[in-house]
Amino acid sequence: MASKTGTLYTGMTNNLQKRIFQHKNKTIEGFTQKYSVTRLVYFEETNDVKTAITREKQIKSWRRSKKLDLIKSSNSTWEDLSDDWFD
Repeated sequence: MASKTGTLYTGMTNNLQKRIFQHKNKTIEGFTQKYSVTRLVYFEETNDVKTAITREKQIKSWRRSKKLDLIKSSNSTWEDLSDDWFD
């Protein structure tokens, strides 16, 4: 996820739509609320929790430049991929 100013956040969930709703409505105190991280710019899916946790930790350990490259590889315009989820 990203803020309009480019702050990045990496997390995992078993319900992406619910979690994005929470971030957009700032119902969860913490980093994403403080920095207004409300835009879904990249996501991956898996049915295996251990794989998801491993991948989250891997991405979190990367330098910012590598995270930016990952986002740009599938979303070069940084479109909010959840923009029309809650109309």
